[in-house]
Amino acid sequence: MNAPYEPHMNAMLQALDIDPEETAEWREALLALIGTQGPERARQILDELATVARQQRTGWQPELNTPYMNTIAVEDQPDFPGDLATEERLVAIMRWNALAMVVRANQAYGELGGHIASYASVADLFETGFHHFFHARTEQHQGDLVFFQPHSAPGVYARAFLEGRLSEADLMHYRQEITAPDSGARGLSSYPHPWLMPDFWQFPTGSMGLGPISSIYHARFMRYLTHRQLQDCSARKVWGVFGDGEMDEPESMSALTLAAREKLDNLVWVVNCNLQRLDGPVRGNGRIIDELEKLFAGAGWNVIKLVWGSDWDGLLARDTSGALLRAFANTVDGQMQTFAAKDGRYNRDNFFGQNEELARLAQGMTDEQIDRLKRGGHDIVKIHAAYAAAAKHRGQPTVILAHTKKGFGMGSAGQGKMTTHSQKKFDEQDLIEYRNRFDLPLSDEQAKGLAFYKPADDSAEMRYLREHRARLGGSLPKRETTCDRLPVPALANYGQFALQADGKEMSTTMAFVRMLGNLLKDSTLGPRIVPIVADEARTFGMANLFKQVGIYSSVGQRYAPEDIGSVLSYREATDGQILEEGISEAGAIASWTAAATSYSVHGLAMLPFYIYYSMFGFQRVGDAIWAAADQRARGFLLGATSGRTTLGGEGLQHQDGSSHLVAATIPNCKAYDPAFAGELAVILDAGMREMVEQQADVFYYITLMNENYAQPDLPAGVATDVLRGAYRFGAFGPSDAAEHVSLLGSGAILTEVIKAAQQLAAQGVGVEVLSITSWSELARDGMAQEASGHLGAGHLAQLLASTRGPVIAATDYVRAVPESVRAFVPEGRRYSTLGTDGFGRSDTRAALRRFFAVDADSIAQSALKSLGR
Repeated sequence: MNAPYEPHMNAMLQALDIDPEETAEWREALLALIGTQGPERARQILDELATVARQQRTGWQPELNTPYMNTIAVEDQPDFPGDLATEERLVAIMRWNALAMVVRANQAYGELGGHIASYASVADLFETGFHHFFHARTEQHQGDLVFFQPHSAPGVYARAFLEGRLSEADLMHYRQEITAPDSGARGLSSYPHPWLMPDFWQFPTGSMGLGPISSIYHARFMRYLTHRQLQDCSARKVWGVFGDGEMDEPESMSALTLAAREKLDNLVWVVNCNLQRLDGPVRGNGRIIDELEKLFAGAGWNVIKLVWGSDWDGLLARDTSGALLRAFANTVDGQMQTFAAKDGRYNRDNFFGQNEELARLAQGMTDEQIDRLKRGGHDIVKIHAAYAAAAKHRGQPTVILAHTKKGFGMGSAGQGKMTTHSQKKFDEQDLIEYRNRFDLPLSDEQAKGLAFYKPADDSAEMRYLREHRARLGGSLPKRETTCDRLPVPALANYGQFALQADGKEMSTTMAFVRMLGNLLKDSTLGPRIVPIVADEARTFGMANLFKQVGIYSSVGQRYAPEDIGSVLSYREATDGQILEEGISEAGAIASWTAAATSYSVHGLAMLPFYIYYSMFGFQRVGDAIWAAADQRARGFLLGATSGRTTLGGEGLQHQDGSSHLVAATIPNCKAYDPAFAGELAVILDAGMREMVEQQADVFYYITLMNENYAQPDLPAGVATDVLRGAYRFGAFGPSDAAEHVSLLGSGAILTEVIKAAQQLAAQGVGVEVLSITSWSELARDGMAQEASGHLGAGHLAQLLASTRGPVIAATDYVRAVPESVRAFVPEGRRYSTLGTDGFGRSDTRAALRRFFAVDADSIAQSALKSLGR
């Protein structure tokens, strides 16, 4: 029997080679195999040996790290198809204009901020993509999707300036969006913002980590469109340029295995490994490129390391003893950053001076030549080789780990320094040195004055710029909104059962699922609907949709499901319509965003419905929802089992008391809390028409309950009021009563409000009940009326004008939700709010509602107290 394997023992055996001669023979045999039969045969043999080693339980597994050098060997580089000198001149001009833009803004207004160093590190990576790879949308090509590193936005503006898309006045109003129009200019947003620059930016990437996960789900959604034969996306790529520090964000890493599992070879990430975050090194005591290589390779990605520029090729070729690779292997990122910040003399003494072998390699090189040794992410030829390899790779997503210097070219003013991320100011000598470093055709006075530079329209540089973008379809980034308008079927066709419920008991969740099933049958709108769940379809009663439209799977269904004989059996298919995202709310909201912005990204209107436990929406992935809002998403978010008391027994983690409070803060989100199926039907119908017929850039958040209760018919003529946020549900008690009270309720608590009204009526109180379908829409309406000078003329004020007595508002959310409309209650009326502030509990609905004092008895008592009883 084999002895147990001990990792440390294996390491010791490697360090103490018991038979170096035999080891040399094995090494020579492998080299001979590669030399005679090629690397493919060598890989086959190594795979076979690895299999045998595992079968024998040797405890060995291959190291996921490769040597600290370029993945693509010099001899494997394709011929560079461009004019290198021209591209270098162009990128130098863009570096200068980006720098001038930021420094000018901060000279004039020191509070504006901005970033120079990030673009300085990523400029060559951007420009190689712009010249050779990033396709814009044309009639022949639907266009690539490009996610730009947000702190590098000034460089994208600098390119747009050369292309004539932005003026010099625009550049002079960087981060001045409010004041720019007064000068006849366009203000440029700090980071990519589709809401603020709706014809320019396509994807918001300013919140670190959201760009990476979004790019993955956009790539997967393109496959979904192709497999469902809605649009052929097979020729398109998703390119994402992200930072190495950004990879620490959980969202950056959370969907790597999905990309590999789905074989998303339409996805290419370029990680700008400048080794530096905002305050210092990314991995000062380690090596981020090694760490990321292990991570991505282990997740199943194709990894291309772009570490050293062409100047290093000769040094590596002469290094027959491996001294350079050993030196690289023993240099941590913190030291690498120091080498970047220091000059050629320092690098000669402290890097090449480590031993005689390295010193000999540097002989014959001047200090300036050493200083100008490029990292791979600054060598256009090497970048092109990496991009070309990534573009043609099949079967896996690709990540390019590009080694760069933060603040490249900024010299003593900022290259590689701890403070470089916040560098926004240059003195005159720094500007002259920067001008000299990139050989810019600027006089000393122009450099000191931060003059923007644009070559003559007929210059070689400008012709080259235009010709290369013309070949790739035109300028990027560019956001388009042209898409088809989809007709929505008549509400009676899919929701009549909800409008005329006739007292049938059902939950609003069940009503929604039934309406969704009916909508999916519509021949025009149905195929454009994208149902999305995070592993909770059965919880929400959606299992019947498995058979009806299927669950999307890029490989179909390779197994016989356990419940194959069931009417509601689990069915996966390549043309499946449901996106079942597993237990990942971050993934599901990224998937929803991809579908909700398809009208712009793909010119194809889609209508996503993402249903989830409401507690795990705005509270858990709120920033991702904000990013979707910024990207001008159109679709429905359905917060099921909403409210703090609707989900009996579950306790704090599943009880939502705040989602409507957060939803109200997002300007283009319309949030509704309907209590009845008829209200829900009206809201769904209006939302669909607003988004796919009128093509308004809004999205709807609708809360749903899992509580079954009798559903009344929707009163005639109240649809408009339902959408405005409130309608008169009914009157209780004697109309000539001496005492009157108005009760307001929404969602899960409206049924308690109605019971309270009946109790009060039995005590001789006249009661008016208003069903509040949207507190936030009422508040917005009231504020809009106030802004226009019509005090007290809001919808809520109008409804309450015909009522008397104190007003009591009750919800299943924190009191701040009904408090949001206090200002719009008619003057002189006492207004009391009841809610579920505090931590949730586990118990029955009845016990929870008593505990939070939002049950019928508590509401009635509050009303009586307001009446002075």
